[in-house]
Amino acid sequence: MERVYTQVARDDRVRTALQQIFQREPLAIEEQIRLTEIPAPPFQEARRAAYYLQQMQTRGLIDAYIDDEGNVIGLRKGSGNGPTLLIAAHLDTVFPEGVDTRVKLINNRYYAPGIGDDTRGLTALLSVIEVLNESGIETVGDIMFAGNVGEEGRGDLRGIKAIFRDHPEIDGFVSIDGVTLRRITTGGTGSRRFEFNFSGPGGHSFGAFGLASAIHAMARAITKIAEFETPQFPKTTFTVGTVTGGTSVNSIAANASFALDMRSNDIEELKQLEARAKAAAFEAVAEENARWNDGEITVEFNLIGDRPVGMTPTSSPLVQVAALAFATIGIELRELGISSTDSNVPMSLGIPAITIAGGGQGGGSHSPDEWFSPTNSHRGPQIALLLTLGMVGIEGLSAALLAERTP
Repeated sequence: MERVYTQVARDDRVRTALQQIFQREPLAIEEQIRLTEIPAPPFQEARRAAYYLQQMQTRGLIDAYIDDEGNVIGLRKGSGNGPTLLIAAHLDTVFPEGVDTRVKLINNRYYAPGIGDDTRGLTALLSVIEVLNESGIETVGDIMFAGNVGEEGRGDLRGIKAIFRDHPEIDGFVSIDGVTLRRITTGGTGSRRFEFNFSGPGGHSFGAFGLASAIHAMARAITKIAEFETPQFPKTTFTVGTVTGGTSVNSIAANASFALDMRSNDIEELKQLEARAKAAAFEAVAEENARWNDGEITVEFNLIGDRPVGMTPTSSPLVQVAALAFATIGIELRELGISSTDSNVPMSLGIPAITIAGGGQGGGSHSPDEWFSPTNSHRGPQIALLLTLGMVGIEGLSAALLAERTP
C-alpha cells in the first residue's frame, strides 16, 4: 500500500494540485463564509443544497443533481475498471430556523453558527473537486461527491442512508466533518432515540383527584432510568434530553412524554439498555396505576433516531492510506477514534468508511459561539485529495487500493 500510495503522492500532477489548494485557500475561505450564511436547519437544507449544486457544476461536475432525499450528488467517472468511492460532507446544521448565521471576524477568528460543522467539510470538498477538474488526472475508479442532508439531530443520517440505499455500487466512504485534523474516526457509536409517550384520562386537579397522572408516571420512569449503571467499556450512555406534558397547573395530566437518547459502541449493550429503559417505563406505569383508584395510564414508544454501530478495521487500506496522507501533509495523527457520524451507515453494512476533519482550527461546535480559524486549513483538502486518489488509483500510474465489493 505504501508503494502504491507513494506513486500517487509523487506524481507531478498531484503535487501541482496540492500546491493549487494551498494557493487558493483564501478564496476557499470566502466560499466557506458564503455557505455558512445560507441557513440550513434540520429538514430545511434545500436553499443551501441549490447553491451547493451550482458550485459543484461550476467546478466541473456538470451532471451533478439533487436526489429525492435532498442530497447534492456529482459523479466523476473513472476509466470504468475500478471501485467507486463516495466522499461527502453534510449540508445541515444543528441550529433551528431564525438563528443569525452571519459571519463575524474577531481577532483573526470567524464566528458563526455552523462555520465549522460542517461548512468547513463542504468547502474542503469543493476544493478537491476544483483541482481534480483542472488536473487532467484520469482515475481508475469512480469518485462520487455528495453534500448530504440529515446528519444532525433528528435527521437520523437520512441523507447517507438514502445514498447507500440507492447506490449499491459504492465500495468505500469518506466523510469530511468538523475542523481540527488530529484523528481518523474508524468506529461508529450507535444510538437509539425514543419518545416515551404516556397517556391517560386526565381531569381537574381537585374535582377529579384520584385519577392517575401521565406526568407522575413519566416522572417515575425517569427516576428509574436515572439510576441505571452502564459500562465504561464499551462506553454506553443515556440521557433524558427533553420533557413535555400537561395542559395547566390545575389539571391532572392526560399526556406527557420525554425524549431518551441511548448510545453505545457495542450493539448488544445498546439493545440491553433499550430493553431496560422500556421495562422501567412499564414498571412506572404499573406503579402509578396501582397508586390511584382509577389507573388508566399507558405508555407507547416512538422511535425517533436509529444510528447503527459499526467499525472499520485498522488494517483497512482506507485507514492506512489516510494515515499516510496525514504524514505526507505533516499532520500528527493522534488517535483512531469512535464517534457518531455519517460513516456509521456504511460501517454497519460492512463497507470501509472513515471520517476525517476539513482542516483549520475551531471550537464551540453546536453553539452560537462556534468559531473557525484558517490556520493551515489548506491541509484538510490536501489530505482528502491524496486519500481519494490513493483509493481510486490514477490511470496509467497506480492501482486502486480500494477493493471492489462482491455483489
